[in-house]
Amino acid sequence: MTTMTKMKVRVNFKNSVDFNAFSQVAKEAIEDVQSRAGKSGQFLNWINKLQNIQLQNLDSLYSLCQNAKAGKYSDLAILGIGGSRHTTESMVKMLGVDKNIHFYSSVDPVSFKRFSDTLDLDKTIFLVVSKSGGTLETTTAYNYAKELMQKHLNKNDVSDRFYAMTDASSEKSALRRLVDSGELKGSGYVHDDVGGRFSIFDDATIFTLFWAGYGKSDVETMLRASLSAQEIFMGSDINSNPALQLAAFNVNSKLNGKNKHFIEYFGDAFLGTTLWEKQLKNESLKARISTDTNVGPGYLHYNAEADLDVNNKDSFFTFVYAKTDDKTTNAVLSGVISAYSNMHPVCVVETDGFDLESVAWLIELKHFETLYTGNILRRKEGNITPANEAMAEVLQPNVEIYKKEVKKALLN
Repeated sequence: MTTMTKMKVRVNFKNSVDFNAFSQVAKEAIEDVQSRAGKSGQFLNWINKLQNIQLQNLDSLYSLCQNAKAGKYSDLAILGIGGSRHTTESMVKMLGVDKNIHFYSSVDPVSFKRFSDTLDLDKTIFLVVSKSGGTLETTTAYNYAKELMQKHLNKNDVSDRFYAMTDASSEKSALRRLVDSGELKGSGYVHDDVGGRFSIFDDATIFTLFWAGYGKSDVETMLRASLSAQEIFMGSDINSNPALQLAAFNVNSKLNGKNKHFIEYFGDAFLGTTLWEKQLKNESLKARISTDTNVGPGYLHYNAEADLDVNNKDSFFTFVYAKTDDKTTNAVLSGVISAYSNMHPVCVVETDGFDLESVAWLIELKHFETLYTGNILRRKEGNITPANEAMAEVLQPNVEIYKKEVKKALLN
């Protein structure tokens, strides 16, 4: 029974929150999500469906990775932006297997020169990640990398150094057309109706885990842990669902005039996770709640002065860390959390560690916390999304505003 599943994450609230006051609206949010999950155009295929697809795909993704390595390549350079980067980067950094994994998202020549100078080109494979295959930043990076490898290898055909993750359809993806033409050696997929910021278990990350040395049974363990976590976080009882509790904490803080949510991770293992969660929250919650993320204890030496100022009336905080027996670490955590909770709403998320299962649980906790926060907040505001439309929490229409202006500038 899933009720006997041992949670790999725990949530604690340092200030009282009346969860009973959110019980009914939480049930409505759960029912809303359940009614949409798995349906085309709802961008919720990361709930239950993607993991089961990937359990069937492990052999093919493992083979794709081994073919790319060809017994002689050690480094993987991932070209992608947004969810195409931050999901995978968060995963490998939490697991501590990022030594030979490199990420690039920029467009300017200076940044690419500095990035490429860190690579051993004789041992590097490039992985190009884009659902549409037309993302400007990723296309620019690919063109830079292709030219770089052509010069380095002194030949035009460098297809064996490039693999892709993109849409299955050549009609939808320019990158898929390049794969079909043989310009890139092989590919996996960016699956439909998932959404970039929720795509952490998509092909790009699993391919990268295989590259980092994990076996098929390891990845299977991670995927099954994800499914176990999701079942808990889809439970309708707020008193036994930590994701609903976090959402209630967030909404309660917002309704009490707290507009700025600071999520403070402790430990350098979370350096990639802060970037992913900032994307996850800000793209999903828009301007309703402004989210920022930091890695401690370093951030304390530039943020604590403002955080603990008596004039700071609009902030609330979540502290995230891995369970440890280290006395110094626990003293810092205890002291900081005590100081902050004396002045602000504070909650704490503790994980069991950085094994595959614990990481999977933390990822799903954050997925559902984000989804429920937006859904419950909208319901409190009387804003209910019609069943035939996708929820605001999985869309990102405002990103297109700047993209249109960039396209205009490129034509001038």
